[in-house]
Amino acid sequence: MADILIVGGGIGGLATALSIAEQGHRAVVLERARQFAEIGAGIQLGPNAFRALDRLGVGDRARERAVFIDELRFMDGTTGERVAGMPLTGAYRTRFGNPYAVVHRGDLYQTLLEACRANENVVLHAATPVVRYSQTADVVTAHTANGEAFRGVALIGADGIRSGIRGQLVGDGGPRISGHSIYRSVIPMDLVPHDLRSNTVTLWAGPKWHFVHYPIGGGEFLNLAATRDDDARQELTGVPVEKTFVLDQFPSLSETARRLLELGNDWRSWVLCDRDPIDVWTDGRVALLGDAAHPMLQYAAQGACQALEDAVVIGGLLDGCPSEVPQRLEKYNAERRERTARTQLVARELGTRLYHPAGEKAVERNAMLSAFSATELHDQVAWLHGA
Repeated sequence: MADILIVGGGIGGLATALSIAEQGHRAVVLERARQFAEIGAGIQLGPNAFRALDRLGVGDRARERAVFIDELRFMDGTTGERVAGMPLTGAYRTRFGNPYAVVHRGDLYQTLLEACRANENVVLHAATPVVRYSQTADVVTAHTANGEAFRGVALIGADGIRSGIRGQLVGDGGPRISGHSIYRSVIPMDLVPHDLRSNTVTLWAGPKWHFVHYPIGGGEFLNLAATRDDDARQELTGVPVEKTFVLDQFPSLSETARRLLELGNDWRSWVLCDRDPIDVWTDGRVALLGDAAHPMLQYAAQGACQALEDAVVIGGLLDGCPSEVPQRLEKYNAERRERTARTQLVARELGTRLYHPAGEKAVERNAMLSAFSATELHDQVAWLHGA
């Protein structure tokens, strides 16, 4: 058994701990916050996420807390027209081997946390902010702001889009600000009129904005997320915002979409960020994972999914002799680089070419999407959901 250090106790970090523990190593998770917890609202999980969760031994528990979605629905947000719908039952589940689901981020996190706490090969340290690493040929050391030093044969930086480990390893500064602001609210489903309820992920697309909603929490809540291309240039994270302000950002919403947006309360705002893809995210016995390696915009709904895939791959590769760790981490980097870079760039493109056009470009977009059959829509996502 060898100690492998994981900096960051989010979804990616905990998933990596489970993956590494499965190989018989001791996973030592170093989390900056005072307690292990996850903030946020709903996230989407494609079949690729469930394959990873199954490999981590928590797939059944995750399914218990998820809402299985019948359709991804694309609407014209200004006219109210239904443009296209990709069915997610029947042929979709047969083809990709798993469902498409939505879940509250906290529910997925709790599933992973419970599994880590039950695993004797996982050690969790909260209130342990890592500020830098150092390494020799045989050992890597995580140095904390508290003056502590943790040593292991490998260190995995899973500390998010503003990763301190990435800052030392890559040194590429702060994240790229997208210029898009997102407003989020979660409301009890009891407050949603029956004619507005559906077991779908529905996206309303408009000029320089889009609005997404879907059920979470076993169907007990409705997750609302409205995004505006407002050329924002200052980072914001979870800042409270007045309901009237949110409504004013989307004046051209069609009637049904407006009714849904008006249900929201206790809105919070973020300015979305990502980074450009990079080729190398390893340094000897150190590697990056998840948002620390390849942060992406939410538009492909794959951030958590790709972090879970990372965890499975890196755990499977760290099954050998400690002397081979640098080579194994390089192989992990090589295996994941192309797929995650493509996902990052596709997410950006969705936010401009597909979700936010206006005028004639929106008409062309609607015509393109409405022409696809269900099978052709499945073909479009096969590289992502089925890989």
